Amino acid sequence: MKYIKQLLIILLVSMIGELLKYLLPLPIPSSIYGMIIMFIALMTGFIKLNQVKEVGKYMIEIMPIMFIPAGVGLVNGWGVLKSMLIPVCIITVITSITVMIVTGHVSQIIIKREKNKQDERIL
Repeated sequence: MKYIKQLLIILLVSMIGELLKYLLPLPIPSSIYGMIIMFIALMTGFIKLNQVKEVGKYMIEIMPIMFIPAGVGLVNGWGVLKSMLIPVCIITVITSITVMIVTGHVSQIIIKREKNKQDERIL
């Protein structure tokens, strides 16, 4: 019963994300709305981590299975993708590098802030 309750909480947050996508005229996917809502709910304590932890871990474990349909779609659409292969590869490399750089900088900023907080506590 615990797992059903956890799954229902996650599905409810996902449904709210779908509703926001429908109501707001922004080009943001519903999954992003759902993740933002879940993040805010967890940070504010509205949803406790132990209320979604086990099902969340399970969903992360089976995540690679969710990419199978996308891979099959790429294979089926190879004729269309073949003519755009070079631009898609270039864009993929550039965005991957950009994400790594931004993630590294954000991580360094967070580490520095945490270190400064710890130094202030010591003093």
